[in-house]
Order: sequence, then C-alpha cells, then structure tokens
Amino acid sequence: MFRIFRKKDKQSGQLQDVQLRPVEQSGVDPLEKRLEDSRRTIGKRLKALVGGHSDINEDLLDELETTLLTADVGVKASLGIMENLRTAISSGVITNPQALLPAVQAELYELIEPCEQLLAIDSSRKPFVILMVGINGAGKTTTIGKLAQRFKEEGLSVMLAAGDTFRAAAVEQLKSWGARNDIPVISQGTGADSAAVIFDAMESAKARDVDVLIADTAGRLHTQSNLMEELRKIHRVIGRVDDSAPHEVMLVVDAGTGTNALNQAQHFNEAVNVSGITITKLDGTARGGMLFAIASELGTPIRFIGVGEAAKDLRPFDAGTFINAILPLD
Repeated sequence: MFRIFRKKDKQSGQLQDVQLRPVEQSGVDPLEKRLEDSRRTIGKRLKALVGGHSDINEDLLDELETTLLTADVGVKASLGIMENLRTAISSGVITNPQALLPAVQAELYELIEPCEQLLAIDSSRKPFVILMVGINGAGKTTTIGKLAQRFKEEGLSVMLAAGDTFRAAAVEQLKSWGARNDIPVISQGTGADSAAVIFDAMESAKARDVDVLIADTAGRLHTQSNLMEELRKIHRVIGRVDDSAPHEVMLVVDAGTGTNALNQAQHFNEAVNVSGITITKLDGTARGGMLFAIASELGTPIRFIGVGEAAKDLRPFDAGTFINAILPLD
C-alpha cells in the first residue's frame, strides 16, 4: 500500500505530495506499529498541539519547538526546523496551524533523506571487511548475526570474527549465529588479543575467497581512552592485511540512549572514521527523534534500524517510510 507524505521542492520551497514506495516485506509488521512509542512522542503530540490552536502565534511555535527538543530531535535540528517554519510563515507559505504538520514532516525528510544510504558490498573487495564498534549493550553481536543471515540469504559467503575476547558470552553468541546459518566463526580463547583474532580471520577469509567478513569488537565507552586506542590498533592491523580495509566501520547505537548516541558517534568517528550507523532497539523506546540529531550534526549514513528480535527486524533505513511511521498525516 502506498502512503503519502510531504517534501519540499528544492527550488520553490513549496510542499509537494509524494507517494512512498511500498518497502515493507510480506509478513512483517508495518514500521508504524513497531515505532508506536516514538510516534506517540512526536506525531501524536504535534497533532494534538496544532489541533488545539485556531491560529499561529508565538505560544504555538514555542510549544512546537519544545516538543521537538523533548523528542530528542536535537538542538541544532530543532532550531533549524523552527527557523525554516518561521520563514515560511512570514512569507505566507504557511497560513494556519494545520499547515504546520506537513511542513514539519517535509523539514524532517529534508534533514534525514541524505542519510538514507544502503550498505553496498563491493564485490571487487574480497573479503569486504565490516568492523563493528559501539558501547556495551548496544547490540553489536546480535546485529552481526542478523547481518550475516541477511548476506547469506543474498547469496554471499560470510565469515565472522569473534573479536570481543573480553566476554565469553559474546563469542558463544556469535558461534550460535554461525551454526544456525552455516557460517564459519574465527575465535580464540577469552582474553586473547582482539587484533590478532581479526588478523587471523582476515587471512582465513582471503584463503577461502569469502565475500564478507564481519568483525566483532568488545563494547567500550567512548570515554575510555585506553580501549579506544585498542580500537585504533585493530583498525591499523586490518589495514596491514588489506590497505583498503576495513571497507565499512559500522557503529551500533542503542536508540534508548537518545541524543547521547550523538556523543558516541562523534568519539568513535574520531577514533576509527565511522562510515555507517545501525540504530537498534527502536521498537522499545520513545526516542526515535535521535536519528534526526545524528543526521543534523554528523550526516553519517544510517544503514539499518532494529525494530525487533528477529533477523528480519533489522531493516534497511528508508527515510520516507520512517518519517511516515512516526509522523503520519492521515
């Protein structure tokens, strides 16, 4: 089923109706159902707000700005949206409160659409190395398992490197995903040097002509300088085997951390040049607005969003579908 949302024409600044392509998979819950909490804090609040005013005044605009800020949209993004709305109001493009809702939707789309960049596996790079990074509890290992299953179903050969050598449970979890999908996992004992494990995995993947190697790393706070230095070491070791690798440094962040995820992204980016972000646990939080904060501040590609426990619940990020899920016009 097609859905309608609004976007701005880049030349005229006018709002246009656009049909969303149907991206939901058969048998998969619609995204709006999985993002109910975020829709409540953004979409429903905005609808109630504009519905409670008969004309546009400063009180309405102040409340609108507060709603965006409390929904974790971020200071920079919220201020930018409000500036554009005020300009549209003063120029007569927006003339009543009901016109604010599609205008906000258009602003959000304009902000986040550039981050809709699917992860493309370069077949000329063998193995295509994906280095997974993030803080403790963000969902890295689970995301690796889901990605591995996705790539396998797409016909790619996959290998996993159990680089989180601090947690025996992480290694066992990765082995479980590997066994489930008939995917080899390279590992060593607990406490082994993480860089050495990933080095061995790269050599093995090259020897077996594997398409994709996904390397796990131990969770670390972005404020732990010694552990961030270890991450830099892993990055350097990978480069010694293949000077073009890693081909993707994927940061995994828990949506429940809200705008703190922006802090994480900035620090990890300084250490290892993050090239893509996967945002997990969006189905269990009301803080989906944090995607807009990341888009506004960093512009880093958002590769996937996690909206459930199953492998199919790790979904490629689609900007229009995401916005229509949290701020529908109907």
